[in-house]
Amino acid sequence: MCTKHQACCSHHQVPSEQPSAHQHSHSCSCDDHHTQAQSQTMSDQGCGCAEHVSACSSGDPNSDDEEPAKGTLTHTWQILGMDCPSCARKVETAVSKIDGVESTQVLFATEKLVVKTHQANLNSQIEDAITRSGFGFTSPSASAQSEHSPRSWRQNLSQYRHILAIGAAMLIGAVTQTTMPLVSHWIFVLTCLVGLYPVASKAFKLATSGTPFAIESLMTVAALGALYLGETAEAGMVLLLFLIGEELEGFAAAKARSGVQALMALVPDTASKIIDGKRMTVAVSDLAPNDIIEVSPGDRLPADGYLLDEFASFDESALTGESVPVEKRREESVMAGAVVADRVVQICVTSKQGENAIDRILHMIEEADLRKAPIERFLDKFSRWYTPLMMLVALLVVVVPPLLFAQSWETWVYRGLATLLIACPCALVISTPAAITSGLAAAARHGALIKGGAALEQLGKIQRVAFDKTGTLTQGTPQVTDVVAFGDIKREQLLNIAWALELGSKHPLAKALVSYAEQAIEPSLQATDKQALLGSGVQGVINGKRYQLLAMSKLESSLKAEHQQQLETWQAQAKTIAVLIDDADQAIGAIALQDKVRTDAKSAIQALKRLDIQTLMLTGDNASSAKALSAELGLEYQANLLPEHKVDYIKSLSQHGHVAMVGDGINDAPAMKAANIGIAMGGGSDVALETSDAALTHNRLIELANVIELSRATSANIRQNVSLALGLKGVFLVTSLLGITGLWLAVLADSGATALVTLNALRLLRFQGQHTDTQ
Repeated sequence: MCTKHQACCSHHQVPSEQPSAHQHSHSCSCDDHHTQAQSQTMSDQGCGCAEHVSACSSGDPNSDDEEPAKGTLTHTWQILGMDCPSCARKVETAVSKIDGVESTQVLFATEKLVVKTHQANLNSQIEDAITRSGFGFTSPSASAQSEHSPRSWRQNLSQYRHILAIGAAMLIGAVTQTTMPLVSHWIFVLTCLVGLYPVASKAFKLATSGTPFAIESLMTVAALGALYLGETAEAGMVLLLFLIGEELEGFAAAKARSGVQALMALVPDTASKIIDGKRMTVAVSDLAPNDIIEVSPGDRLPADGYLLDEFASFDESALTGESVPVEKRREESVMAGAVVADRVVQICVTSKQGENAIDRILHMIEEADLRKAPIERFLDKFSRWYTPLMMLVALLVVVVPPLLFAQSWETWVYRGLATLLIACPCALVISTPAAITSGLAAAARHGALIKGGAALEQLGKIQRVAFDKTGTLTQGTPQVTDVVAFGDIKREQLLNIAWALELGSKHPLAKALVSYAEQAIEPSLQATDKQALLGSGVQGVINGKRYQLLAMSKLESSLKAEHQQQLETWQAQAKTIAVLIDDADQAIGAIALQDKVRTDAKSAIQALKRLDIQTLMLTGDNASSAKALSAELGLEYQANLLPEHKVDYIKSLSQHGHVAMVGDGINDAPAMKAANIGIAMGGGSDVALETSDAALTHNRLIELANVIELSRATSANIRQNVSLALGLKGVFLVTSLLGITGLWLAVLADSGATALVTLNALRLLRFQGQHTDTQ
């Protein structure tokens, strides 16, 4: 059993892999969402938070007879048969009417229903409401597996037999229309009534569950109205086209979710677990932190972990987009979904069930459903009154001409029914989420996880990007380059004191200094009463004397001229300088460190400039070092900034346009929150990742320009979709009122527009980006 990588439990809710149709989960307030798509470290310790609700320990989670639990219970179901977000709203409406339900959310991208309640005995009522709304349900794991299992031709034929039967009957009716008109008439009538029955039945269920203006209701009224007017052939054709359109919508929706489903398929169902030296095949859902698993070449990792072998290569292209396998060494982290390239390896599992890299990506996609773009929220509200308004218009079309202008009732009832069919909001409702989902999936392929449509829309409006320096523009792995002792102190003694002060610190500069000292000398001193000086350095007591190791920019002591000149030379070379101060407040030595610039940093900044986006660097480093780096990369800079100064500067920039802040550390989180959009580097701290609106998961800065370009393309795609949906409806509304087009073309206007806007949105999945690393 391995014992590394133990950490706090995850705050976010993740899909459970239990076979129950309804799952229970909980959350805590430890502020650790673990959202980055890299190996995170989990354990069974828990986090010590006090807000774990009793659903975790209330006995059998599937029992409907248990006593009401304290706190909030979260239940999830996989919903089957949703074609567009309006279908999701039907389920939400039905479930939200149940007493005791606190909140309801259908995540269309992953087809998941999430219900929060204060009672533990509502599962059967919720499932009845799902069924009444006309949809099926199953467990998330069962649905995911069935989604990827290939369908036989018999299954496909069974799925479409209803449409095929109606089509065959319509063909027979058309063939016999000239020779046996009466028989043909009744064939059309019976075909329409039999085919309409399930549609009308679903319309009734939806109406009783709180959705009276569904497309099924409009279709039922239109078909019965056509039969009443004697347009039997057209009534049957309208029904056939409607059913075909529904299938097309379902196909388009499945294609839009294909990227999410492909992610689900990256994790295998079974794993080879090492128990007492023996290999046993177990379900992936049975793996726990500290388990040892063995993975063969060509197989995918079933969980996050770290490598126990000396070295091995892993293909992480499905997660990061990098086509070249990445070499990992002993104890380096590896991600679920990566493919072992060259040898049999053993991995120590670090992720809990439902908390691996793939699960975290899926969770962020689910969160994206909750963070809708402003235009998407507007269209949601618009569609809620659009259909009732159009039904009122259809009613006026039916009654006004005959009553006020003595027109034919039959003519205007027919035109009113066509107007009614045009009232369906499906194309309008799906126009935005289809584009958003495709845009988010394309961004993930480029190594960017974006938390929702609102963030994706904001990215396209960015006018200026502010970068943190260390770990963002640089690699975040500084190295000691120079050590100089002032006066009588020896170089070895200087390093020994600095080592003692920095030992145990997690700061990159401190770790670099400690590592260098341990290689250069054999340090032996002990420091007590160590204190971090925020934004300045560290201090501690060694052998009864207090020492301080300070950044040169925070130095208050005076330096001799030759020492000052030496340090200024280092600064001009963009080196970070730490000065050691003794208890007499005298500088006794200095250490220079330098962080390597990211290989793609200059290319990324040039790519942003080609998009007319201004760039600048915000750093707590000294002005000379910042100036040297900014000159190398070609961007503006602000130096000597504490975290609160970065926040103030970002706020001032935001007053003159949209600003993005890119960072990786805890000290960057406030500035990222203050910006219009915060972007975290994937290798950064959990706090930065949680605070951010987007994350570059594999630390390629060049992808920032690609993601901004993708955001602009998504916004343009949304405008095209909305124009297409409303334009087609407007055209067919006019032609229907003028009597140029009839019912069947009205159905085509609805189903066709829905298919067109979805297919247009799918073009975003092929987005490649124009910006690459040219360095």
